[in-house]
Amino acid sequence: MIGFDPMYFVFLAPALALSLWASFKTKSAFSKYSKVRVATGMTGAQAAQRLLDSAGIHDVKVVAHQGMLTDHYNPITKTLALSEQVYGVPSIAAVGVACHEAGHAIQHAVHYKPLWLRSTLVPTANIGSTVGYLVMTFGLVLGSMGMFLVGVLLFSMVLLFQVVTLPVEFDASARAKQLAVANGIVLPQEREGMDRVLNAAALTYVAAAISTLLTLLYFLFRAGLLGGRSRD
Repeated sequence: MIGFDPMYFVFLAPALALSLWASFKTKSAFSKYSKVRVATGMTGAQAAQRLLDSAGIHDVKVVAHQGMLTDHYNPITKTLALSEQVYGVPSIAAVGVACHEAGHAIQHAVHYKPLWLRSTLVPTANIGSTVGYLVMTFGLVLGSMGMFLVGVLLFSMVLLFQVVTLPVEFDASARAKQLAVANGIVLPQEREGMDRVLNAAALTYVAAAISTLLTLLYFLFRAGLLGGRSRD
């Protein structure tokens, strides 16, 4: 077996540090602005519904969803699910998250191409995340470059998915920030808090992509394709 390799942590340390920092920033910003009531008194669900209505979208349901920050938009069922901390809460943080998810619904309605591409990549990304890592590992253990390269290809699908996810998430946040003010959901002076929550959340996607990239580079290094030396 490959066993313990200090180089793995050398490669992954930057991503780990960024992930921890992004997670801290996200939780900290959400916690802070969850305590700040939005001046309009609108809840997350009401904010999301207003954005959908303003965009002429009437076939998307806004529903409550269990779990901590499990907010998401499902383009297949056209359901905008908001977590317990967002759905019925009239805070800047809740409204920001809800408007972000509504931004995804708007992307879907206007046929935003990166969103379509991300949805298309979901099956291959799921396979790559569960199988790619193992195939790369066994390729190294067995000394099979062919198997290793198949694993690299599969795992690369995860990276591709995460890279495509970045513009999708940033665009949804940009729509949320602009439309929340334009539709009277938040006051201009409340945008700062909303921006901090959404910007912090965006960092988690950047951290995930960097982590996958560095993992891939580590395996290429171990295989001797980046100046490293393959070891059984």
